[in-house]
Amino acid sequence: MKIGRIPYINCYPVYGAIDRGVVRLDAELVDGVPTDLNRRMGAGELDISVVSAVEYAREADRYLLLPDLAISCDGPVRSVMLFSKRPAGELGGRSLIVSRSSMTSVALLELLFENVWHARPRFVPGDAEVKDVVVDNASDAEARLVIGDAALVLGSNHRERYPFVYDLGQTWKEWTGQPFVFAVWVAQRSTNVKDALLAHAGLIVSRDWGLQHLPELAEQAHQATGVERSVCREYLSGLDYGLSYPHLAGLTEFYRRLVERGRIPNGTLTFLPAA
Repeated sequence: MKIGRIPYINCYPVYGAIDRGVVRLDAELVDGVPTDLNRRMGAGELDISVVSAVEYAREADRYLLLPDLAISCDGPVRSVMLFSKRPAGELGGRSLIVSRSSMTSVALLELLFENVWHARPRFVPGDAEVKDVVVDNASDAEARLVIGDAALVLGSNHRERYPFVYDLGQTWKEWTGQPFVFAVWVAQRSTNVKDALLAHAGLIVSRDWGLQHLPELAEQAHQATGVERSVCREYLSGLDYGLSYPHLAGLTEFYRRLVERGRIPNGTLTFLPAA
């Protein structure tokens, strides 16, 4: 069995125990940025993976959601950020670099510009997630959507370059009052149910271990990114790795708005059966 994981530090709490041999997972872990894992799942190259919430909605007829496992926030997410040289409401017609690595973040950004900031910038696909974001291929861009570890790095080191900073998780919360689900874990419908259940159980046990060892994981995140330990600890502590009813309500609201815009076919949620 092959299981996909995102190499960003936000996945450390789910895979940390597996990496350390604390939890045994009878599978090969395959690393990739969100869009890469989306593609590999779509091609049938992976049996289970974390994927963007939008990818699940677009391909819900071929995937099953793994219960109680997601990357969510109920307020600030800290790693999906809009950095801008001017207020978001003044970005109409101006260039905005958007990450090629996350469909969900871009879809959320579109909703926020349409409904909260009431502006229509020109989205330019780019490598907005690279760590050295001061050096880019579109220096005339007024803003950029940065995700993952690079958002933490930029937020810590380069605020003077982008004086206007927006946390998309926080902005969604202020707008809708709901949590936001950025990524979910899914299995191919063709995957053997027993194997999928065993893998799911291992991921849950590993997740629970990770949430009990956040200082250790924050130290690992600091070593990987150079971001201060306290910032890494605050970041990991602020994320939710479950999929509770409030988070499902937020996910359903996100899907409803995307269905209205014709971005996804429907908002159906189908979970891996218990047996």
